[in-house]
Amino acid sequence: MSFLKKLFGGSEEGDGRASQSQDPATQSRSTYGARGKQPTGPGQAGPSHGLPTDLDKYRGPHASATVEAFNGMLRNIVRERFQAHVAKGGTWDSFVFDASYNLFTEEDCRNVEKALLDAGHRYDWSAMISVTERPDVYKAATGLTTDLSDYSFEHEEAPTAPPDADGRELRGIGDNVVSYPQNTIGTARYIRSLDMVMTYLQNGAPPETIAIIDDSGGTLTAPILEQFKGVICAGGTVRSHLGILTREYGIPCLMNAKVSGLKEGDTVEIESSAPAKTAKDYTDGNDVSARVWRLSK
Repeated sequence: MSFLKKLFGGSEEGDGRASQSQDPATQSRSTYGARGKQPTGPGQAGPSHGLPTDLDKYRGPHASATVEAFNGMLRNIVRERFQAHVAKGGTWDSFVFDASYNLFTEEDCRNVEKALLDAGHRYDWSAMISVTERPDVYKAATGLTTDLSDYSFEHEEAPTAPPDADGRELRGIGDNVVSYPQNTIGTARYIRSLDMVMTYLQNGAPPETIAIIDDSGGTLTAPILEQFKGVICAGGTVRSHLGILTREYGIPCLMNAKVSGLKEGDTVEIESSAPAKTAKDYTDGNDVSARVWRLSK
């Protein structure tokens, strides 16, 4: 979160709280009667901008430092625009129901993103096309060359274990999209670039391919999806586009997979016979995971 310190000043631990405490608009917990009336009682908005607010939905913990930074900068824009509006004789009603329609411009959005990037932040990516098209904006990615012989996903939370009596070495888990009668065994192949998709599209994917990919949207691999024996995807949920496509094609698939040490060409087994993860499992936080093994050669 060091970029928050650069953006807003103060200590990293207190950035969010400090930025909120300096914004009277986020202090008010009063409720108001008629539209446009100023708050009264404890916690009322300061007279400098008199911004009537009820409960601030951003008061709780932010989903990430990026969200906190964006929300802080957007609130600053609103406050500055409202102050300028009032200085010209405008009212709260005219600001909300008239001026606000033109409150944000494309340039504002670009400036917010530029401030974030200038402070040193880089976005996490979920699809390789993001890194390819905007390498200066996203965190660097590895495994983009055609030679993937020494490459492997390395997820910190991936459970691993030595080979069992059957020679199966646990290398990770994932969310099973559909439960099939048997597990699926094939050859691990990383699909991480448009060039590789085009090669497989023109020449066909190697037999028994279990594709290991990043893109949960399915856009990258959709043209060659039916050629795969199975799919291991590092993102998304069973309801992601890729999860839906693999279900309709009848291709075993694990979404939101956390794997480690699977190399190109390894023989892998995915526990496609495990229970499928449901929407209720996600909502209730149930641990319903299917395993991924590397098999002894």
